[in-house]
Amino acid sequence: MLIIGRSKEIEILNENLASDKPEFVALYGRRRIGKTYLIRNVFEDKFTFRLTGVAQATLREQLTNFNMAMQEQHPQAGHRNATNWMEAFQQIKQVIEKSKQKKKIIFIDELPWFDTAHSKFIPALEHFWNSWASSRKDVLLVVCGSAASWMINKLINNKGGLHNRVTQRLKIEPFTLNECQDLLKHKKITLEHYQLIQLYMALGGIPFYWDAIKKGLSAPQHINKLCFEPNGLLKDEFNKLFKSLFAKAERHEIIVAALAKKSKGLTREEISKESKIPTGGNLTNLLDELEESGFIRRYVPFGKQSRNSLYQLCDFFSLFHIKFIKGKKTFGKDHWLNMIDSPKHRSWSGYAFEQVCLAHIPQIKKALGISGIGTETSSWKSTQSKDGAQIDLVIDRRDGVINLCEMKFSVSPFIIDKRYDAELRNKVGAFRAETQTKKSVFLTMLTTFGLQDNSYAGNVQNDLKMDVLFEPV
Repeated sequence: MLIIGRSKEIEILNENLASDKPEFVALYGRRRIGKTYLIRNVFEDKFTFRLTGVAQATLREQLTNFNMAMQEQHPQAGHRNATNWMEAFQQIKQVIEKSKQKKKIIFIDELPWFDTAHSKFIPALEHFWNSWASSRKDVLLVVCGSAASWMINKLINNKGGLHNRVTQRLKIEPFTLNECQDLLKHKKITLEHYQLIQLYMALGGIPFYWDAIKKGLSAPQHINKLCFEPNGLLKDEFNKLFKSLFAKAERHEIIVAALAKKSKGLTREEISKESKIPTGGNLTNLLDELEESGFIRRYVPFGKQSRNSLYQLCDFFSLFHIKFIKGKKTFGKDHWLNMIDSPKHRSWSGYAFEQVCLAHIPQIKKALGISGIGTETSSWKSTQSKDGAQIDLVIDRRDGVINLCEMKFSVSPFIIDKRYDAELRNKVGAFRAETQTKKSVFLTMLTTFGLQDNSYAGNVQNDLKMDVLFEPV
């Protein structure tokens, strides 16, 4: 079966399949990102044994799940029902020993769900791998989980018996615009880049969401159907999303909601104040879990130290839900279509488009012809100018140039008028003065349809259109 994107991941998985030593592969990534689909299609369901965890199930229910899977896949083995995880892994060992497959592939999906209270699942997994599987050259153990914090803290960075046992970690990232476009092409759906950008601003690059796109509807119609109609596929997605990823997910949701209020991001101290979560180790863990799961990004403003880091909400669907869905039980007919061009819609569009651009920095660098040049990316905000001049994206290049990038979402070629030209000049001037940079400063504009040609547009060194964001890299 055709797999869209994921070429690097497929290459790595095939290398592990061909390896002449035991391999322990851990995949993680948020809900609906396509982890299970990738594994099943790369290995074409040629598993020696496969098992999928049950959400919020008891130890007894998980073991019943295991026994049913074993009976279904290996009925001839005649195993008794396992009553604990030590017995369960002993049965997996026996199945492997009897298998005539060249490579014995064991696939455990949604691994964190097996780690229930008092289950002793982790010690059993440790014993299985350390005492037996790790000495066999023909074993490939693949484990998968949406709960990124669990996968990182309890498996990949395990301090106990599984310390350094994972031989390959793979974080499955959202699709790029190019990959989303390829997915729709495979479904024989053609939409212009402007339509695709609108979908990405609301859905992000989550393959499951994009797979719901059908022929014959515009981007606004799809968003209305998926998110606002009574039976919309994504109407209740947000409520399920965090609970599937985090224990005590309410705290994560509070942080995300706080970040949604401030487009440029918040410091750690500001997050603590807004969320009422004391600054300390607990907040650190929450922020790390959200960052590792792809909901927020941490960045250091230009010229600042790491202690001045800002946290910014970068998950498109979460932002969209909080802005337009959260707290509302019902919506009128064609709700989203009637929102178009409202002040709230325009404000969200501007910020969401900025985030689309920030999610495609490799594509921006390619368009600028600097893919092979070392760069550092950040944002910058004036501490001296009265109007608080700020730059959304600063690309600091090793070839003696700094690109100051402005991103603007519009329905037609963007017009730089006299007022905005003065604002741009002020930004560049304030940046030069406050940073004291000796590098050349290039003003770069990235807009949906490019700049309208006029006397002010000539002050822009790089005029990029949204099309550059769709380039493969």
